[in-house]
Amino acid sequence: MPVPLFDTAGPLAAVDAEVRAKVAAVLDRGVYILGDEVRAFEAELAAYVGARHAVGVANGTDAIVLALRALGIGPGDDVVVPSFTFYASAEAIALTGARPVFCDVDPRTFCVTTESVRAALTPQTKAVLSVHLFGNVAPVAEIEALGVPVVEDAAQALGSRAPAGRPGALGTLATFSFYPSKNLGAFGDGGAVTARDEPLAERVRMLRFHGSRDKQTFEVVGHNSRLDELQAGILRVLLPHLDAWCDGRRAAARAYADAGLGELVALPEPTPGAEPAWHLYVVRHEQADALLSELKAAGIGARAYYRVPCHLQRAMREFPPHVPLPGTEEAARTNLAVPMSPALGPEQAAEVVAAVGALAAA
Repeated sequence: MPVPLFDTAGPLAAVDAEVRAKVAAVLDRGVYILGDEVRAFEAELAAYVGARHAVGVANGTDAIVLALRALGIGPGDDVVVPSFTFYASAEAIALTGARPVFCDVDPRTFCVTTESVRAALTPQTKAVLSVHLFGNVAPVAEIEALGVPVVEDAAQALGSRAPAGRPGALGTLATFSFYPSKNLGAFGDGGAVTARDEPLAERVRMLRFHGSRDKQTFEVVGHNSRLDELQAGILRVLLPHLDAWCDGRRAAARAYADAGLGELVALPEPTPGAEPAWHLYVVRHEQADALLSELKAAGIGARAYYRVPCHLQRAMREFPPHVPLPGTEEAARTNLAVPMSPALGPEQAAEVVAAVGALAAA
């Protein structure tokens, strides 16, 4: 049977009527910008992740830019970031005028390590952007012990768990995307920043609205980056279902293991103590590109991610890494995402494993 890479429609079917009712209520109210829905969602998101504050913004990239600017980061500053990540992680740093300094990842977890961050630190380092890639959880506390603030890029990890808490409440600030394919996806763009303390949260609120606190006095050059009422209302409907959906993602990973996928490819390894809500289930294989082509031909959704890592992108040519990145090179060359969703059950997992097995034996 065909197995899609994503299944965003299936989990939403059960809440369709509630989503439509919420949209109608927002339209009837006639308030679309920074109203009650946004304020309520911010409180609910903060409570969910265990942060003190949350601020809704327009998208996940803006969330990173605003978080870094809230920390005062700008020209002349360095921010350490993994090269094996979506380009927006590095792009957001450059948009502040700061310099992205690329560090390596552990290809088994796809996350940065304390050692890889330490190797990339410079005298100008003002923060580390630690990416919880594919839903795994990076070692934030250990990185903070190096003496620099950590901004979590948690765009792919909402719903994951770690011994110290949830992504979003582990670092000084954290950023989220609600792009439709994310673990908690809106029906359009959306994002958020979570914060430990009120002054940082208030600075993000000011920056998202043109650098103003009262719409009349403008303290800094800011942004127009606001989560709208419609998306916030939809996210409020979906958030109570997130844990069940994330449990479904974890169950899908177990189904792959039970079906023997780990005998054919290298499975992603959770970081110590982490319970990832796998946004993507990314395996590794020495013949990943050949396997990708054959899986697609067999009707199995699959995709390679970040084959050209950030430091090799043309737009990043001004920021060459000053440390070797062997883990990044391995992850970029060998990774392959196989189908993952809250609705992926043992039968579909077995279908994927059978296809991988047939191709690996050919």
